[in-house]
Amino acid sequence: MALVSWSGSSALAQAFGGGSPQTIEDIIIRFQGATNVSEQIVRANMQLREGDPLNEVLIDRDIRSLYRTSLFEFIEVKRETLPSGGVNLVFELTPRYRVLAIIFDGNDRVRDKRLEKEIKSRANLVLDERQVKEDTEKIREYYQKIGFNRVSIYYEIDRDRSTGFGTVTFKIREGDKVKIAGVKFTGNDNIKARKLRKEMETKKWWMWSWLLGTGRFKDEVFEDDLETLRDFYREEGYLDVSIPPEQIIYDYPSPERLVITINVNEGRQYRIGDVKVSGATMVPGELIRMGLKNKKGDVFVPSKLDEDASEIEKFYGRGGHLDARVTLLRIPNLQTGDIDLEYIIDEGDPYDVESVRIEGNTKTKSIVILRELVLGPGELFDTSRMEISKLRLDNTRFFEDVNLTPESTNIPGRRNMKVAVREGRTGNLTFGAGFSSLERAVIFAELTQSNFDVFNRRSFFQGDGQKFRLRMQLGDQSSEVVLSFEEPWLFERQLATGFTLFRTTSDFNSAIYSEIRTGGEIYMRKRLFELVNGQLSYSYQVVEIDDISPNAPAVIQALAGQQSISKIGFTLERDTRNKIINTTSGNRVELRMDLAGGLVGGDADYYRLEFRGSQFYPLFEFQEQVLAVILRGGIVDSYGDTDRVPFYERFFLGGPYTLRGFEYREVGPKDSITNEPTGGNTYGMLTLEYTIDVVSPVRFAVFYDAGFVNEDAWDFNPSGYNDNFGVGLGLFVAGAPLRLDFGIPLTADDVNDKGNQFNFSFGTRF
Repeated sequence: MALVSWSGSSALAQAFGGGSPQTIEDIIIRFQGATNVSEQIVRANMQLREGDPLNEVLIDRDIRSLYRTSLFEFIEVKRETLPSGGVNLVFELTPRYRVLAIIFDGNDRVRDKRLEKEIKSRANLVLDERQVKEDTEKIREYYQKIGFNRVSIYYEIDRDRSTGFGTVTFKIREGDKVKIAGVKFTGNDNIKARKLRKEMETKKWWMWSWLLGTGRFKDEVFEDDLETLRDFYREEGYLDVSIPPEQIIYDYPSPERLVITINVNEGRQYRIGDVKVSGATMVPGELIRMGLKNKKGDVFVPSKLDEDASEIEKFYGRGGHLDARVTLLRIPNLQTGDIDLEYIIDEGDPYDVESVRIEGNTKTKSIVILRELVLGPGELFDTSRMEISKLRLDNTRFFEDVNLTPESTNIPGRRNMKVAVREGRTGNLTFGAGFSSLERAVIFAELTQSNFDVFNRRSFFQGDGQKFRLRMQLGDQSSEVVLSFEEPWLFERQLATGFTLFRTTSDFNSAIYSEIRTGGEIYMRKRLFELVNGQLSYSYQVVEIDDISPNAPAVIQALAGQQSISKIGFTLERDTRNKIINTTSGNRVELRMDLAGGLVGGDADYYRLEFRGSQFYPLFEFQEQVLAVILRGGIVDSYGDTDRVPFYERFFLGGPYTLRGFEYREVGPKDSITNEPTGGNTYGMLTLEYTIDVVSPVRFAVFYDAGFVNEDAWDFNPSGYNDNFGVGLGLFVAGAPLRLDFGIPLTADDVNDKGNQFNFSFGTRF
């Protein structure tokens, strides 16, 4: 509030536009009460200056500017008209109290510096009592978070009128640090306490509580829990449930243990009475009623009723009735005690798609968006197909946000489909270094672009939906260069084609030789039916076995030098996983068939069949507990003039990606003299893995791996199996998944039983 005192008729005349403007001769600053603000701060927040013409707008603006500093309780501007015709402006300001010091009294278990982090009041800032009250609550919340649920906090403010400063003292009575020893229920005659406790965040203290932040009593969390329990009961049909806060018992068997007893008044359980559908003309109302999930006699569950209403609207939306609306009437039946239902349908008119309007695609070509849509101009405006189109655009991962909505037009019976996207980052240039138990230390550089356009130099080769990857890696045990490219829509058809060129050098396969592979692959991939993809490929590579030890087995020495592998492959793959990394549900199945040599040339003639499957079962929603079952098996065999499959194309098990309790490639046939692994022609493997979120995205795992590798093809006798169990942790480092596993062998042979194994690995298992 500002009060302006007028002096003389000249000021009044100026206010109404008469007379010449007066000149400000002097600006006088006067403080009312204690002076805890300097005059320099006042003038720094003003635009008015001596010698300027008197301007009412600037006076008002300066008053507002001074109030915005929050340093003043009251501001008054007075005028003193001088004989010369000029004017003096007198600013009389009443400063607000400021904080001299903040004192914590009674905090024996928590340091002052830690409590200062929880509050916003600071020394020398304006003393705001509302902020002090908020700070008191923040301190209380912090104490409850660390277990002091009986803490008592209040504040005192000692104001010194002579200085204009005040001292804030937080009086704290900490009480004992308490753990929740139990949560009990009374009155829950129809629902078990175990189910109710699952709905609550307030839980009993257990061995992992220190890490998960549970087992302590927090007021706000407990209030939310009570509302959650009421909602849970309503979803079970107990619409009259009540949980009076005043009837909750807090019992302390000892100063550091708390038992909470919650009294529940369940009331009666309501059921659905007669169900009626009205307003339907497209299809008989009786047919719609028969398709509802909720039937007469079922428990009255509010959320399920809303789902039925939503499903009816979706049904009409699939027929182009974009404006169809369903109103659900709930009518208590006083005679039966049930609740009758009536679904009142307003069908609206059907619409066709007039045109597709795209906005927000600054990099991505419109054709890339259009080819993902399963709904186009001239077609019935099917909302179900519109949702599928949205999912397809989301799955491209080109956009941070995608919205598809109907848009009105001037043409009766027609609507535009508006596609609004917000571009995301699709390219990455990554440099880094890492370490794994298999490849040891590595440094790498990688350039990827998932929305590549090989012909669009002006947009930095972005926008056509192509895939590009260039990776270079140099390591202690391996090095590689990989270049890959994919066109997912060849000739604007849903037919993907691509190629990969590579050169890899690895020494970790064995200590008695090194392996260099140089080659490439071309492929075509197409959706065959439903969720099944088929991929046809041809690859050619030159394998060089070098630096062979004189003591190497004959099967390795026989392949010294270079051999060429030319093969064609066909893969069937079906993937329903909800996430590629940290999967919690769904499955993935892959069947691969390769044929090397023969008509396609090369130095080796063999065929390979391999199956890989994984199924993920969500066990409990709490901490996302999941059981993964992974099954693999395969055979490889020579044909024609080739007597034996090259050892480097055979199967091996052991290491961070297969049997984690054994060293790399140590499970399977070995040379009888040197014990060097030589691989087998048949293998099978099973993994059972239970995972649970510790603190997202860190997951803890308990696993069991078992597998066998047999010398002959088509020999699936598992009698020579090896197995292990172990524990692990999965986490993310620089955006990449890192896995730490500790495997303990159970069944081993005389050679590979080398004790427990600790594995570092990047990537995900399939």
